[in-house]
Amino acid sequence: MAAGTSGANTPEDDDPFGYLYEDGQASGAQPPRSGGYGYPGPAAQPGVPRTSYNQVRTVGERQYGGHGPASQQQPYGQPNAQYAAPETYPGGAPTRQSPIPPQRGGGHGGGGGRGPNTNGLLIGAIAVVAVVVIGITVAIVTNGDENEDPTAGGGTPSTAPTAVQESPTGEPKDDETPQQLPQQDAATLKLGGSAALAKDIKGAEGADGAYVTGFNALGSSVTWQAEVEKAGRYYLSVRYAIPAKDANATLSVNDKANSNPIGLKNFIHSSDPNWEKNWQTTWAPVDLKDGMNTIKISCEQGNQCDAIFDWLKITEKKP
Repeated sequence: MAAGTSGANTPEDDDPFGYLYEDGQASGAQPPRSGGYGYPGPAAQPGVPRTSYNQVRTVGERQYGGHGPASQQQPYGQPNAQYAAPETYPGGAPTRQSPIPPQRGGGHGGGGGRGPNTNGLLIGAIAVVAVVVIGITVAIVTNGDENEDPTAGGGTPSTAPTAVQESPTGEPKDDETPQQLPQQDAATLKLGGSAALAKDIKGAEGADGAYVTGFNALGSSVTWQAEVEKAGRYYLSVRYAIPAKDANATLSVNDKANSNPIGLKNFIHSSDPNWEKNWQTTWAPVDLKDGMNTIKISCEQGNQCDAIFDWLKITEKKP
């Protein structure tokens, strides 16, 4: 024991880090302050200096976290048995493996390593190519048909256009020339009864201003032979004058009287009885046959026949 010492260990002889080593832990070393996580070193002996705890150990000999002999502790670098899977223990549950679903499209040996089925992609590509080829073929055939001359028997295409659109010239064709419908002065018609010609009332449009008067007597009439090219519905127009009051007459076509009389009304609503100020026109539908037709206007029983006549004409449309 060195001089000046009491034989007991002093703080400077004690290794402050002894609780960190395994032998210190075995000796019950305490940490320098309460609440530590170290271990106490070996008990000090009087007069024996403390030896260093730096001891050389073989790699892998040191066991961290173990509490038993080194031969019973888990070797360094090996997985801890505490974290081993349950199936690694003796008698543990067998491992259940999920079956690998079979690959679509078939194959030998399960086909677990094959990629996506390429047969569908190949069929789809072939279908697209087929559609394109068919479309091109139809377009070529259609174009060839349009360029062919429908009247040619061989393979020489015609230079004439397949369709010609004619522009209207404003002139009717020979077979569409409108027919010339008849118009006749009343003074040139066949007169019956008390009907007669006169020229004293102004405003008549006939030759020399002549017109038919004396029609207001029963049995008076004017008869006209009018010719048309085709049968159908036409319209008879009559120019007349009245003494500012309504009149009417019987209209007959081909000896058949119409059910309704032809109206000779005061359409201009005149109040002046002067004849020359009351010239006006009226019309009535007539059904004519092709060729010559007999049109008659007469004063029959029940008619109001106080009127004079200037001319008659046939039209295809309503006046």
